Amino acid sequence: MSESRPKTPFISAASSQKLPDFKQSVKLKYVKLGYHYLITHGMYLLLSPIMVVMAAQLSTFSINDLHDLWDHLRYNLISVILCSTLLVFLSTFYFLTCPRPVYLVDFSCYKPEDARICTRQTFLERTRCIGTFTEENLEFQRKIIERSGLGESTYLPEAVIRTPPNPCMAEARKEAEMVMFGALDELFEKTGLKPKDIGILIVNCSLFNPTPSLSAMVINHYKLRGNIISFNLGGMGCSAGLISVDLAKDLLQVHPNSYALVISMENITLNWYFGNDRSMLVSNCLFRMGGAAILLSNKRTDQWRSKYRLVHTVRTHKGADDKCFSCVTQQEDSTGRIGVSLSKDLMGVAGDALKTNITTLGPLVLPMSEQLLFFGTLVAKKLFKRKVKPYIPDFKLAFEHFCIHAGGRAVLDELEKNLQLSDWHMEPSRMTLNRFGNTSSSSLWYELAYTEAKGRMKKGDRTWQIAFGSGFKCNSAVWKALRTINPAKQKNPWMDEIHLFPVDVPKVSSI
Repeated sequence: MSESRPKTPFISAASSQKLPDFKQSVKLKYVKLGYHYLITHGMYLLLSPIMVVMAAQLSTFSINDLHDLWDHLRYNLISVILCSTLLVFLSTFYFLTCPRPVYLVDFSCYKPEDARICTRQTFLERTRCIGTFTEENLEFQRKIIERSGLGESTYLPEAVIRTPPNPCMAEARKEAEMVMFGALDELFEKTGLKPKDIGILIVNCSLFNPTPSLSAMVINHYKLRGNIISFNLGGMGCSAGLISVDLAKDLLQVHPNSYALVISMENITLNWYFGNDRSMLVSNCLFRMGGAAILLSNKRTDQWRSKYRLVHTVRTHKGADDKCFSCVTQQEDSTGRIGVSLSKDLMGVAGDALKTNITTLGPLVLPMSEQLLFFGTLVAKKLFKRKVKPYIPDFKLAFEHFCIHAGGRAVLDELEKNLQLSDWHMEPSRMTLNRFGNTSSSSLWYELAYTEAKGRMKKGDRTWQIAFGSGFKCNSAVWKALRTINPAKQKNPWMDEIHLFPVDVPKVSSI
């Protein structure tokens, strides 16, 4: 028997449903963690200027200088040995510690066929036709769908929107195949890569984990090679896409000259909730059909054709805290129907995880001026006990573009306020939520595709992807554009309708 749930909407303007103000408290241990990460992972950066200075100094030598140096060294055998040993040691240490670059060659997002479009009216009609929901909960879902930020053209699988619905394993496999193979076919077409060239495969899908696995389905369909390194990640929530990228990055450090294929998706068919527990009904109103495929490479020869280089990944896990662990849970309700329960503490938990993640990320990406202001106010507060609020760095100085997981309108509103972002910065996330809904871990890639379709991505631009999910986890990835993206040459789900966006999406407080 599950616990009784509150009868108020999950998305509300109540203070308990808002993210905590990041200015109220910053934990020093996470600041220290960020600098520790910078030091331990960036020692090779100290060697770069040394080698550059040495090379610059040698380039200024004339023929006579080199001759004098040779005359000096030929009669000082000990000096020659010491210099040679030091040079070999520094060179070896540099190449052993310097990580392999990880390039994002290209990516694709699945756009379902028009027959899968589900308007708000269609959603409400199909929900009523199911016949299992009370009148109160039908009205509850109507209010949620109006406040959700979803538009009139999101997608649901056939098994859910048909009358009567037909959720079964066969239909769930059908949905998975449509999403994965649809995204992969487009990716292979865009990159010209052969399936046999893939050395690493990572598939993440939280709620649908059949046997054989989704990764095995991909290997079978495309006849991938027998020694492929494959992973199938389940139950890791909406942040699993960046977990997959981080795993691929680590694998590419130890497998030279390799391609890594990441597939991020969620499956709706078997995870539609037919009960009357309001904490489980919210997911019906938010989650929609979608997925993405991403091709990563560590081949330096791929730099010329790749779109981005992976700069940083930072992962934060709050699972040790019981409240964080249980705020998003798949379980049975009092009638035995399975659904995903969202706790009333979710916004607070998400805010704490976000604050921890960005506090750790800050030292890696922020300019020195912002770090000094932040560190100065923190020292005044912690050491000298001054009553000053911690300085919240301006992340707009570190990134040109923001891809924030389109989990719901309320979260986006609160993040915009806490990080002091503009409507322009939030536009990719809001428009993705409006056009495609919450597609779980793949939403970040629809947002990046939106930025490209708008012609905003210029060479050298930095993009921050940040996502959060059950467990509770918050993960970040930072990308640097290797070239200016020409939207006229792109094939992505926005291109045939990008001129229609942005659309006006009122904020929760104005509804």
